[in-house]
Amino acid sequence: MYRLGYTPWERYRPAAEAQLGSLLDLVAEGRPEGLGRALDVGCGRGQFTPGLARRGWEAVGVDIVPEAIQAARQKSPAEVTYVVGDATDLESAGLGLFDLFVDIGCFQGLDAGQRAAEARGVTALAAPGASMLLLAFGQSRYQRLVEGVSQAQVVAAFQEWELVAVESADTAGLGWPMNRSSPKWYLFQRLAREATEAGAADPDPSR
Repeated sequence: MYRLGYTPWERYRPAAEAQLGSLLDLVAEGRPEGLGRALDVGCGRGQFTPGLARRGWEAVGVDIVPEAIQAARQKSPAEVTYVVGDATDLESAGLGLFDLFVDIGCFQGLDAGQRAAEARGVTALAAPGASMLLLAFGQSRYQRLVEGVSQAQVVAAFQEWELVAVESADTAGLGWPMNRSSPKWYLFQRLAREATEAGAADPDPSR
């Protein structure tokens, strides 16, 4: 689709950026020690990665499509880094650790095994106290036309993260049937290792 120049999802940037900014402010409030490094997973042509840098994050974008990464490098400021890499195999990209992960529309297009693989990679690259912001379409009657995931599927993939907030996404700029897919923003916080190990030892957290 990049080769054909057909990228309708890029029309969504104005609406998504506004909500993303509010959520990034929320993340920043919880990081009095400073912002750190941010990874834009499935960054495409860098629609959102430079915005992370403008807000003070050390921004890195990763995408599996070389043409998209090349386009992102051509138009982004020098302080933003772009890497060709697979969202389902992040550990092999040699990217280091991150304090924030942003996924805007990548996770929703993966199958169950790939979603689990992305979550494993994000978890492996997460610094202590890391956050993740994920925007995904929901499941709908238009599933064959528009990829989407349920909240349960999102939470199931990120079992080592705490779901902090969920909010409906603005659909301004989304054409049909994407604007019928009930997109949502998910904010996750990386669980402390002690809590993760305790949960694994005792599957009933109420005890």
